[in-house]
Amino acid sequence: MATQRQYEELARRLSAIGAIKRGLGRMLPHDCPGGSAAVLLILDRDGEMRMSRLAELLAVDMSVTSRHVAHVADRGWIDRSPDPADKRSRILRLTPAGRNKLAELKENAVEALAHYLADWSDEEVDQLNALLARLRESFGDCRAAPRLTHIADFTEPTTRTPA
Repeated sequence: MATQRQYEELARRLSAIGAIKRGLGRMLPHDCPGGSAAVLLILDRDGEMRMSRLAELLAVDMSVTSRHVAHVADRGWIDRSPDPADKRSRILRLTPAGRNKLAELKENAVEALAHYLADWSDEEVDQLNALLARLRESFGDCRAAPRLTHIADFTEPTTRTPA
């Protein structure tokens, strides 16, 4: 089992991922902020769904989800159709324009990662992908995570990036 010092170092390194994620988010086109991109990605990955399911998958409040959905719907990237099973609900699905926007977002992300990781070997990129997938799997459903009382002992402010 890893030592406390190793977990402390890991916590510091993970805070740096937030900075990387924010940096990639700043590269998103002005018309598609991160929340909108997440809606498109989830609908592409999981298919059509109700807004309540989307809110679950985004792990945000329904009011936040509603704003994201309105933004992408106003741009024609998703369709909101009445749910045949419950006319009060809407089924959300990607439109062809939404698929095109998502393809653009993916292409931009690949270009950015290729730029920043240009000096990494294929094996190193594969190893990072495998370890990040394993880390995500280890956490399971983060929405149901136990409350840790001493978590502040292991983290730094997210505005600082360790060397």
